[in-house]
Amino acid sequence: MKILLASQSPRRRELLSQLGYQFETVTIDVDESYPAALSTENIAEYVSDKKAAAFQVSAGEILLTSDTIVALDHKILLKPKDKAEAFAMLKSLSGRKHQVFTAFTIKTKDTTISKTSKTDVEFSEITDDEIRFYIDNYRPFDKAGSYGIQEWLGMAKVKSITGSFYAVMGFPVDLVYEELKKMGCLPNNYQN
Repeated sequence: MKILLASQSPRRRELLSQLGYQFETVTIDVDESYPAALSTENIAEYVSDKKAAAFQVSAGEILLTSDTIVALDHKILLKPKDKAEAFAMLKSLSGRKHQVFTAFTIKTKDTTISKTSKTDVEFSEITDDEIRFYIDNYRPFDKAGSYGIQEWLGMAKVKSITGSFYAVMGFPVDLVYEELKKMGCLPNNYQN
């Protein structure tokens, strides 16, 4: 089976590769809006499904799409538009617990499977200087919630995490692996 990863995220590409799979990346241009009444825990899966529905899969192909949202008190923190918005988001996360929902969809010619991983992340207090340092040096404008857990802020300020570290990075590789394995799609050079 040929795996197609529909993501421009370097983190998702790195994680799928580290899991042992060879794949091609494809681009899906889709409006990522969602119904206002949709519950927080269902948004990422809705968007991931929307991406998968916009792509035609041929026989012998497996399409993987994904989406991540960060939620604080049921308020969605998407990718920041600029430094001011990134600063405000990180300030709101300081000393608080929030949720990261990462969904993925696996689509073949015959089936579509979607799952969501929920992870609770708690930050210790983050000073304004630390926020500015992080934004200036790591430019988290392509990340939901304005941070990457694998970067400096995650290393220095994550107090606790309950759930999947990799889902916070943007790809719940444990769940993806289990679903691919059920389909008989194993990593390269995997020996039974």
